[in-house]
Amino acid sequence: MDGTILVADDDRTIRTVLTQALTRAGCKVHATSSLVTLMRWVEEGKGDLVISDVMMPDGNGLEALPRIAEERPGLPVIVISAQNTIMTAIQAAEAEAFDYLPKPFDLPDLMKRAAKALEVKRRVNPAPSNAKAPSEAAREDLPLVGRTPAMQTLYRLVARVMNTDLPVLVTGESGTGKSLIARAIHDFSDRRTLPFVVVSASDLATMEGPASVISRARNGSILFDEVGDLDEEAQARVVRMLDSFTDNAPRIMATSQANLSSKMESGVFRQDLYYRLGGVSVAVPSLRERVDDIPLLAEHFFAKAEREGLNLRRFTDDAMDLVRSYSWPGNVRQLENTIRRLVLTSPEEEISRADVEAVLGNQPAMEPLQGGGEGEKLSSSVAKHLRRYFDLHGGVLPPPGLYQRILREVELPLIEISLDAVGGNQAKCADLLGINRNTLRKKINDLGIQVTRRRKLM
Repeated sequence: MDGTILVADDDRTIRTVLTQALTRAGCKVHATSSLVTLMRWVEEGKGDLVISDVMMPDGNGLEALPRIAEERPGLPVIVISAQNTIMTAIQAAEAEAFDYLPKPFDLPDLMKRAAKALEVKRRVNPAPSNAKAPSEAAREDLPLVGRTPAMQTLYRLVARVMNTDLPVLVTGESGTGKSLIARAIHDFSDRRTLPFVVVSASDLATMEGPASVISRARNGSILFDEVGDLDEEAQARVVRMLDSFTDNAPRIMATSQANLSSKMESGVFRQDLYYRLGGVSVAVPSLRERVDDIPLLAEHFFAKAEREGLNLRRFTDDAMDLVRSYSWPGNVRQLENTIRRLVLTSPEEEISRADVEAVLGNQPAMEPLQGGGEGEKLSSSVAKHLRRYFDLHGGVLPPPGLYQRILREVELPLIEISLDAVGGNQAKCADLLGINRNTLRKKINDLGIQVTRRRKLM
């Protein structure tokens, strides 16, 4: 690596570690705990890359991004933040930060992203940001927080799709926050000042229903809530409504906890509606799939209760162990309701394991994740997806180069899941996959896979 990097963070340990690591990598480093000092360096023309925290003693790193872009167009900024919420990730994307990393971050991962940012700066001169600030409603603190890879992947996908016109299908179990994701996509998009209309089965019960929905939505956003519950007649009305759209049509989103693909194959859900709604699929992970986020969520809900005038509470270590091991079939919504009940009923400041057991009814520990297609061969499952891909083209052949595209689509999740299974150990992963370690390294680089779960910085 070669270049001058400006580091801004109020944590001395992080400044020291980053300075040492970047210097060893061949870079010059200027580090500060002051946003004012960082901006002075930027204005003086110093630096080829900025690595900045969000919450600084004298300002907000995200709010400084437009100023940096105006002063130094093309200067990449990597945002690091302990505020692991969907708003932080989306605001970073809106302000056109080069990259966003939650704390605690992976040092080798950050170094790799820094090297990529320096390389891009040498080759490309990005346009300055002209992103609008989020609306006040969008700034509200949503319970979509998390630092696990599953949530960070979700944040980045939301940031990528929020200003496209593609329809979005948000899937996930009950209580995971599907409607909140859809609302966040609207609130952070260019349509944020326009109506957000949530449509249920009752809104489509009459022939005039779709026209009323369109009239209310104008060219804002329409969300079909639990679209899998619509009956055949309502589905037909939605299809006709979507086919009637011309220019300046509203953004279409839908949520579903049901497997629409299975419903379509069984003839319960219309195929044409499925393809019209599935421009981009956003899968919201269950709480079982992101257990490491439970302490962060608990802290969020305790703080929310305190803001509402309730007593401040916290879990004992034993209590938290039980909370983490519970299966949470109701997901984040059940966790929030449970914590609120504990805040109201627990006599002590510290909530004990006995208190939690009393509320949860001493339920069993973590249940295994439910899998789909039990007994089905992997080749059969892949064949179904490939058939759907061909069907999407309506009788026209897909573009040339299909073989390599499909291989990449399979290879990417295979390597990511394998790396996660071995804790990021590339030697073990190569052995598991049965390929040479150098081959694995090349594939990781070519596919842009971020290897996590190594050295962590708080």
